[in-house]
Amino acid sequence: MAVPGRIPVRFEDVFPHGAFVLGVEPANDYDKVKANAPDVQARDKDTGERVWSVRVLDADPAARKSELKVKILGEVAPVPPDPMPGTPFRPVLFEGLAVVPYVDTNGRVAFFLRAAAMRPVGPVASARRPGPVVAA
Repeated sequence: MAVPGRIPVRFEDVFPHGAFVLGVEPANDYDKVKANAPDVQARDKDTGERVWSVRVLDADPAARKSELKVKILGEVAPVPPDPMPGTPFRPVLFEGLAVVPYVDTNGRVAFFLRAAAMRPVGPVASARRPGPVVAA
């Protein structure tokens, strides 16, 4: 049995109470930072695309850590959804969410979250089922 490098997970399992975007920033490649490189943004080792960190607030009141980062690939920064009217909160859903385990500098197993895309919370046109057709 092979263990995948990325373990797919459902959004609902990771964020059962929902999630809110706090901001988007370039993910740093710390080797480039140490080397004083002109472009320190991390790039995906397989595709070469830029890596972006989406800062997220986990809405679960019992969460051990309320702020997390979800990494998304792309040549341009992903655009956060609009805030809910009258609030600063930007509810979000992550598509293609995966847990990526790694061993940190202290030798402990850690993980980060990666997503294929983010989208606003709300109805999705393609997911709606048409109601019955009623003849007049």
